[in-house]
Amino acid sequence: MFTINHYVMAQSLQEAYAENQNKGSAVLGGTLWMKLGNRAIETAIDLSALNLNQIEETEDSFRIGCMTTLRDLETHPGLDQFFNGFFKSVLEHIVGVQFRNGATVGGSVYSRFAFSDVLTAFLALDTHVELYQGGILPLSDYASRSPDKDILVRIIIKKTPCSPAYLSQRMSATDFPILTCAVSKMDDRWNIVLGSRPAKAKLVSFPFSGIPDHEVLERWFHEIDSSFEFGTNARGSKEYREKIAKVLIRRGMEAVTAGGSHER
Repeated sequence: MFTINHYVMAQSLQEAYAENQNKGSAVLGGTLWMKLGNRAIETAIDLSALNLNQIEETEDSFRIGCMTTLRDLETHPGLDQFFNGFFKSVLEHIVGVQFRNGATVGGSVYSRFAFSDVLTAFLALDTHVELYQGGILPLSDYASRSPDKDILVRIIIKKTPCSPAYLSQRMSATDFPILTCAVSKMDDRWNIVLGSRPAKAKLVSFPFSGIPDHEVLERWFHEIDSSFEFGTNARGSKEYREKIAKVLIRRGMEAVTAGGSHER
């Protein structure tokens, strides 16, 4: 549950940014995860009047407004065709359609939730974020920062040719993930992203133009062991996550080499 003392329907990004600099302010997305906490918000800033709930497809990218819902991301025909059903596989386990009709892309990315399927998936693609003050920067850089008071305006996915695959391990279909995994191949590199470790998603890239054999993959796993920190929480142990990480990565690579698909 959360309480709001002052509510602002922003009429411009400039107004939203100025209001957000005040102590106790918060930009509202779908507020779905926010309801699970206990927070007093001095000034709640609503971006609904700024037409940021659209997905624009250009010649070289998809530009996704921060107020776009996860359901819009899931059902967009352009994204579905270009990424071969990737986002459907990413989003299908997030609670249910009613929830995804309310949750926003901006809220998922800005919050950097450790359990986020969305952040894991975006990191495997050629993704950037557009900030009101900070401009455009790679999502991998943004994800490594602590949340600040800038306004996340949109997410930009470049149309870099790639074959992505997404997998996750869960106790049940719509539960929070024990581990999330996204794998993609772009030109001369492989991207591997692991999230819900239970830390937030992190990207590691390996320069390699072909399909890695057993020897190469074992070297990558050694680097992965040193690059990713796994931990224990109520959903799984450190040792369990370490073991299933390699299984999910192998399966993701098999899906990618088959043309980019997913496991349900």
